[in-house]
Amino acid sequence: MTRRDATYQIHAPDPAEIEAMTGLVLLDFGTNWCGHCTTARGPVDAWLDAHADVDLVRVEDGPGRKLGRTYRVKLWPTLVLLRDGREIARVVRPRGLRDLQSLAMAFG
Repeated sequence: MTRRDATYQIHAPDPAEIEAMTGLVLLDFGTNWCGHCTTARGPVDAWLDAHADVDLVRVEDGPGRKLGRTYRVKLWPTLVLLRDGREIARVVRPRGLRDLQSLAMAFG
């Protein structure tokens, strides 16, 4: 997936693929029809623009979706920031850039 991919992708990577990724990766779990996800998309994309060293994996979540269950996603959107495949921060239902500050604080 590219960092400019605005839609949640139906086909998610396997959890082992995510764990094998190096560097900073933001997992964005949600759905394209979710109002909370639509509201958060602008601030999340703006945050990503300001943090060019963070890659994005935007994945559609729902019942039976393995990747979302692996990361214990319960509400959308859920953002999970990984460094070298390990979770270092999480934000649930961000509404603006202020809600995303904890992500940047997690990696300095």
